[in-house]
Amino acid sequence: MDDNDSGKKIIVFGAGGRVGRAAVAEAAARGHRVTAVVRDPARHADLERAGVTVARGDATDPESVAALAVGHDAAVHASARLDVPSEEYFAATAKALAAGLSAAGVGRLVTLGIATTLEDAAGVRLMDAPGFPGEWRAFAQGHVVEFELLTATAGPDLDWLMVVPPLDLNAEAEPAGGYRTAVGRVVDGPGRIAHADLALALLDEIERPRHSRVQLAVGSA
Repeated sequence: MDDNDSGKKIIVFGAGGRVGRAAVAEAAARGHRVTAVVRDPARHADLERAGVTVARGDATDPESVAALAVGHDAAVHASARLDVPSEEYFAATAKALAAGLSAAGVGRLVTLGIATTLEDAAGVRLMDAPGFPGEWRAFAQGHVVEFELLTATAGPDLDWLMVVPPLDLNAEAEPAGGYRTAVGRVVDGPGRIAHADLALALLDEIERPRHSRVQLAVGSA
């Protein structure tokens, strides 16, 4: 990290989940100041560390997003709800983040996607393949809607990116210390990545944005 990257303020929505925790840890390790947003701070006191503030918030509420995000340089969205229909939840977060972050003057959003929305070598989305389980497709469709809404509603002042891990997102995997990327399609090679390596990609795209308004697939190096 060079001098131009130091001192960023980053807000992480869904900080209590595995990817959110990895993003908070990586951002703090790089010397950034982090606001870790969760629904119930009392359940996530372990997130507190030097440079990290835990806050209560709702990624589906544009007013909550805007109030928490004021003064931040970038946002990570890693939240999910399994008790709410996927399309409903991710449509709500896409609208709230686009409106709330723009109102707060946040210039960069990196949101988490899902591998089943990517295309294979034949140009077919995994979720559209014959025999793909219907319940998996329903969940994947939420991320499709999220991507479409961000494309349609995020203004020019909000530079956003959807980072998409492979199907095997392994909390126990040994980090490789790097990653490979592809735009809009499945990354060639082993279809897995450690949470720590996914966090590298998320923070790299905040410190030095290289991709914008696309699905950036990442895989283990």
